[in-house]
Amino acid sequence: MYIKQISIYLENVKGSLRELTQLLGENNINLLAMSVADTSGFGIVRCIVKSSDVEPAMEALKEGGYVAKINNVICMRIPHKPCGLANALRVLEDNDISVEYTYSFCRSTLDDAVLIVRPSDKDKGAKAFADCGIGMISQEEVDNF
Repeated sequence: MYIKQISIYLENVKGSLRELTQLLGENNINLLAMSVADTSGFGIVRCIVKSSDVEPAMEALKEGGYVAKINNVICMRIPHKPCGLANALRVLEDNDISVEYTYSFCRSTLDDAVLIVRPSDKDKGAKAFADCGIGMISQEEVDNF
């Protein structure tokens, strides 16, 4: 029902994102999806990697001096057509669940669009999606993209 996401706190200075992605690449960590949100002083890089790469990535990040954590997010599968996302978000809204953030996952072999979503209540959000027939992609499926 959930997939692992790595959140990395990154200083907002020139070259820091390249250095981060280079560190991961040099440790054979392939990024499957990534989002960057910034403030004036720092950013949060959220990324999805294969499950077998989560712990090696965390180890490399720690050795590289980065502050990072693992959390669970929902990887939802929605129709790739107008209002596909709006209809999925209405399910959360109708269940009084807000969206903390979302970003797309473009490496899908599916015909549907695939998005990462972090609802304010993950369990309630996952249940609402399941009850309304909105597909969710497992970590195992992500590993096979």
